[in-house]
Amino acid sequence: MNKVHIVKCQEYDLDKVQQAVAECFDAMPEFKEKLFEGAKVLVKTNLLMRKNPEDAVTTHPSVIEAIVRYLQALGCKPVIGDSPGGPYNEWNLKGVYKAAGMNAVAEKTGCELNYDTSVIEVHNEKAKLLKNMQIIKVAHDVDFIISAAKLKTHGMMTYTGAVKNLFGVIPGITKAEYHFKMNNTANFAEHLVDICEYVNPVISIIDAIDCMEGDGPSAGMKKHVGLLMASSSPYALDVAASKVAGINTELIPTIVAAEKRGLINSNYKNLEFSGIDLDEIKVEPFILPSSININFVGGRVPKFLESFITNTFRPQPIFDHDKCVGCEDCKRSCPPDIIKMVNGKPVPDLDKCIRCFCCHELCPIKAVDIKKHWLHERLFR
Repeated sequence: MNKVHIVKCQEYDLDKVQQAVAECFDAMPEFKEKLFEGAKVLVKTNLLMRKNPEDAVTTHPSVIEAIVRYLQALGCKPVIGDSPGGPYNEWNLKGVYKAAGMNAVAEKTGCELNYDTSVIEVHNEKAKLLKNMQIIKVAHDVDFIISAAKLKTHGMMTYTGAVKNLFGVIPGITKAEYHFKMNNTANFAEHLVDICEYVNPVISIIDAIDCMEGDGPSAGMKKHVGLLMASSSPYALDVAASKVAGINTELIPTIVAAEKRGLINSNYKNLEFSGIDLDEIKVEPFILPSSININFVGGRVPKFLESFITNTFRPQPIFDHDKCVGCEDCKRSCPPDIIKMVNGKPVPDLDKCIRCFCCHELCPIKAVDIKKHWLHERLFR
């Protein structure tokens, strides 16, 4: 069902967020009909890394608490969980949960925080490419999953929302292995859709109160939008959110891949809206990541030359050694393992870089920038 419900919510005041979440969920009767008393529901939040809620990197705890309380009122048993960047172990989870405010949610509501770091391999019947995959066990054990995402730009995928959020069911450093195998955006997008089809969230919600633009998903700029959005279709929700953000869906590989499979029509006018109509929402278009290439030479030169130009002038990560603290998070998160530590500072072999920008995404102090070639502005916009 391609219905999207949008609610204004200007701040993270819990009472207001609870009212907005309840309105979103009540507008999806098919969602409530699937739930049953005692159902175990994974609230799959976006907990990318150890960031405070005010940084607009992670799903805000007020939104998660509102979801938890809504589920508890229906007699369900919510579990908060995610597999953040880095090792999937209890120590890392504790640090991320605490920083993101999830500990406080659990203490106030009595809900469970997932500390089971078991991993299982599953067969993905609906997959186009990822037929077998490793996932965190909690995602397999629950009755339902809710994708509770954050509206942000993304260095590799342009945009991250309901579908990309589900990459978090892939455990810890296994994400790096998957990135390396899926080393271009189109291929990676197909795998993300495969994961989404397997997880099949019962409902998806996007925290679009405070968002992120520019060099997201962690090093961009906070942008206030003041909305909560929900849908039974993660694909419909992402199309609607991209419209709110003013991002062309042709630049979002997950939407392109989903449309090719017939899972969604990228024209938002084919969606059904309730609450606020999309055309009523006036938001200044999000600043796109520095890493995004919009090719002006496509079709104008021979294909082999087009590939050479795009590969030669595409953006690359640049490491600020003055800012760097030598934590080695970039090295540990690098899928092709092309970063070496020299005198305590990261030195990448950029000839082997796959441009996943995990180093940029997971740097805790924003010591990795994305820089364009000096000729880039002549070839791309």
